[in-house]
Amino acid sequence: MSAAALALFALYLLVAFGLRTWLQVRATGDSGFRGISGRTWSPEWWAGVLFVLALVAGLMGPVSALFGLQPVNSLDDATVAWAGVIVTVGGVGLTFATQTAMGSSWRIGVAEDEATALVTSGPFGLVRNPIFTAMALTGGGLVLMVPNLVALLGLVTLVVALELQVRVVEEPYLRRLHGAEYERYAASVGRFLPRLRALRDVVRGTALSPRRVPPPKRSTLER
Repeated sequence: MSAAALALFALYLLVAFGLRTWLQVRATGDSGFRGISGRTWSPEWWAGVLFVLALVAGLMGPVSALFGLQPVNSLDDATVAWAGVIVTVGGVGLTFATQTAMGSSWRIGVAEDEATALVTSGPFGLVRNPIFTAMALTGGGLVLMVPNLVALLGLVTLVVALELQVRVVEEPYLRRLHGAEYERYAASVGRFLPRLRALRDVVRGTALSPRRVPPPKRSTLER
């Protein structure tokens, strides 16, 4: 199962970063990559660094299993491992689908001087950060496939990195950029998981109508 986990992790990197970046360049001429935010040692900086470390740990989990690192006994079960395969494949697919739903607004990182549209349609009508939810799901699936300490540490690091990225980088940026519009959106849609109201809207067919709030116009003094 460790070889399968390594193959799925490679597929995840290829799809979520390689293919998505290539499609973004093809559509917009821009990779969407903005890198790590903030000054060195700041919370913003740590969000980016921890995300990179989580990717490294995600790779080393299957690799260490191939070299004989033993799994945590309570999770060492064939049924759990196959459930992990299903969760991981689903997570990879959801990651790509939610990235695609952002269209030209998709970015890796934040540029403070850049204004992008606020996407609230499709999966963003259910969760404010569905890409990160899908990434965490992928990481959880890989842990079920190779439940050793390295993989578990990678998942914890990923969750901390995503929480930091959202709370200290992206949400403050979106509040500055979109103001009251973002506040209304945040009040009605959950950060990582759907709220009951959003789920009711989906059942009624009212949450997934296409909608992108355009970025605010800048005055001539700001340009």
